[in-house]
Amino acid sequence: MKIMIVGATGVIGDAVTTILAEDHETIRVGYQDGDHQVDLGSITSISALYEEVGAVDAVISTASFTDVRAFPDIDDTAFNKALSNQLMGQVNLVRIGAGKINEEGSFTLTSGLFAHRPIPGSTAISMVNGAIESFVKAAELELSPRVRINVVAPAFVKELMEKMGMCPTPVLSTAQTAITYIRAMAPAFVGEYLDKLIIAPIPVLSAADTAGAYKFAVEGNITGKTLHAPDHVKTPWTKDQIFF
Repeated sequence: MKIMIVGATGVIGDAVTTILAEDHETIRVGYQDGDHQVDLGSITSISALYEEVGAVDAVISTASFTDVRAFPDIDDTAFNKALSNQLMGQVNLVRIGAGKINEEGSFTLTSGLFAHRPIPGSTAISMVNGAIESFVKAAELELSPRVRINVVAPAFVKELMEKMGMCPTPVLSTAQTAITYIRAMAPAFVGEYLDKLIIAPIPVLSAADTAGAYKFAVEGNITGKTLHAPDHVKTPWTKDQIFF
């Protein structure tokens, strides 16, 4: 297949390109580098990209927005950036590309775990992640069966955490530890050993492991789905990879 990867020069995009290049022709698209360039905040730029590249069998977007800040500190600029780039940028990749992608082709977009597991400071990110997943569910109803569309929700990505100055080592706060004690009082737990995994875990995956979900979306036959990256890792993650 001929696959265009938007965001191919980023951490996840590079890993996705590497894994797909083994069996397919890949076209790397970045903001300032890559085989082609695009500004996802500009419809004109997206249209020009499709004209340059021509027909493709699949379009993958690994666009992400990582501006974590307290709710009172989120200004119009931050919200607009999240909406215009990660949300509408990906929506417009589909809107403009729907008539240009080959029949039985596919779109694979990117959301994130904060759509389902928000944390303090993730308001803008959680908002756009949830919106992208809803868009995919609705768009699939009209794009199918000519074109498939899915979205991948990465978990914590080790390389991105390090790049952002975050420690990827698994940790557990005192508040989260307390939850285990509270749950231990439930009638269902009698004579049980409750370790920290009673709390729903969030694994820290490498970019290469995360890329597996994108490969599955492109090469499979599913559509209208959110693929959670931890579900598509060849080697099951262990306790040592868990971040809470």
